[in-house]
Amino acid sequence: MGAALGSSLSLMMFLQYAIWGAWLPILWPYLEGHRGFDAGQIGNMFAVGAVGALVAPFVAGQIADRWFATERFLGISHLVGAVLVWKLAALETYDEFLWFSLAYSLVYSPTMPLTNSLAFHHLPDRDRDFGKVRLWGTIGWIAVGIGMGQWLLHVHTPAGINDEAIRMAQDAGRADAFKLSAMLGALMGVYCFFLPHTPPVPGEQRSATAEALKEIRRNPLLILFLLAVPISCIHQFYFVHTAGFLSRLQTDAADTVNQVFGVGGGGLMTLGQVVEIFVLAAIPLVAKNVSRKSLLAVGILAYGLRMAIFAYAESVPLIIGGVMLHGLCFGCFIFVAFMIVDEETTGDVRASAQSLFNLVIVGIGVIVGSKLAAEVADWATGADGVMDYARLFGVPMWASLGCLVLLALCYPGGRRTLNEGA
Repeated sequence: MGAALGSSLSLMMFLQYAIWGAWLPILWPYLEGHRGFDAGQIGNMFAVGAVGALVAPFVAGQIADRWFATERFLGISHLVGAVLVWKLAALETYDEFLWFSLAYSLVYSPTMPLTNSLAFHHLPDRDRDFGKVRLWGTIGWIAVGIGMGQWLLHVHTPAGINDEAIRMAQDAGRADAFKLSAMLGALMGVYCFFLPHTPPVPGEQRSATAEALKEIRRNPLLILFLLAVPISCIHQFYFVHTAGFLSRLQTDAADTVNQVFGVGGGGLMTLGQVVEIFVLAAIPLVAKNVSRKSLLAVGILAYGLRMAIFAYAESVPLIIGGVMLHGLCFGCFIFVAFMIVDEETTGDVRASAQSLFNLVIVGIGVIVGSKLAAEVADWATGADGVMDYARLFGVPMWASLGCLVLLALCYPGGRRTLNEGA
């Protein structure tokens, strides 16, 4: 991989995930604490935010695989998205926020699998090079997470008032996350027109999605897609509830913790992405000797252990360790899964196949996971309004163990590794 190509694709990933990471981890406490929406309404916000992933395989994948250069589609989408997400900072009513969230989802969600597809198209060695490029998306997420945490600490944390008043000020300040996302989106939109040209590829059928659907009906893709539904629900559960959980923890945290990561929970959550960088760097090395099934199992175990720590641990260092497990969750399951999808599909439908898997991870899983997270939050909240975190996080913990059993029983075994195949 040439230095110029690597830098170009790495910056693309940095901006792609910084746009999303600016606001996603702190959306629940913003809508609950500042806008006053209830759990059901917030669950709906997260759910409509995933609708775009449902249409991505049938619109974005088809366009990029058959009709329109990928980089141009990305550029237009991000410029439109920048306008929409800027507006979210000022919307006050439930209906307004819901409809603008839906519009933004339809524009932004399809861009995520297409950045993967564009990178896979140009990288000379997928297994060797993709991790190096994709980790810059993680770095982008970390940068904006800590940046917003510091912004909340230094701009929206008034001194000399009680904890409740501080939380209210920080909740209001979270609106700035949408403005930061919009500025990054506008930059990404312009930058996309300078990415390597990625033209559509003719195929045997006019519908790339139809061809991709045929290919994922066989193992290991079938079991992978089935596992991805509950795993993505568990993944979404983490992003819905962790910032609020950590935000209250940080009220009593040591000053050194807050000075480094800021406040509001989002900055502290970036520790998971820090670990993710090392995991992504290690996967191309360990995948030569470790089967895909084993890597997926490590990821699922990490999901369950993280939820167990959040449910039952009282030690702050142990809870921080639970946050850091996110690196294994994402790297060993979701990252590996995207690579499996790429190697198990043919070249003319890979954008559509990536979009179909994204439909599960960022579409179905987020919609179902958001609704479940809201329902479980209501169930775990006592009559006094206090959250029982053992009940809240116990549900995804047991779900993770169920997924591990499904993997062990149904996913093809053997020693075939990521660098074998396409």
